[in-house]
Amino acid sequence: MSQQDADRASTTSAPDRTEEAVPAQAQVAEMEDRWRRTAAELDNYRKRTARESASQREDERARVLARWLPVVDNLELALGHADAEPDAIIDGIRAVRDQALAVLAEFGYPRYDDQGETFDPNRHEAVGTIASSDEKPGTVVHVVRPRYGDGGHVLRPAAVIVAGEER
Repeated sequence: MSQQDADRASTTSAPDRTEEAVPAQAQVAEMEDRWRRTAAELDNYRKRTARESASQREDERARVLARWLPVVDNLELALGHADAEPDAIIDGIRAVRDQALAVLAEFGYPRYDDQGETFDPNRHEAVGTIASSDEKPGTVVHVVRPRYGDGGHVLRPAAVIVAGEER
């Protein structure tokens, strides 16, 4: 074997450490580039989601408030007829109240009259008790403030007075 053959064999059998380092550095650079791009994409996604969420909230608020505008318009009409006959004004105010209740029901929060119902802490807030021989203890005898909504969607529980035991 000649010296040239020996030199060639030594260069092919033992790789140069600098040749090994170049592909590893390239892989590290590629991985770092991928990581930076992924981090940027995630940041952009977060920002886009926040913008879309804010936009959806604002659209929903506008939709709900637009449903209340006719109620406000009718209240203004009622106030414009303040000099009219009292019965007509009362009828107008009742009509506006009914319109407002319809809007609440449309959005899933109907009004409930809980008088005579059994007290339920999930739907009622007891603001007082009264001794009663006519009603079973734990029965709602008077609704101070009505409940809006039902099940897991209660906008406001009813404020009620509950029958207690007679002393």
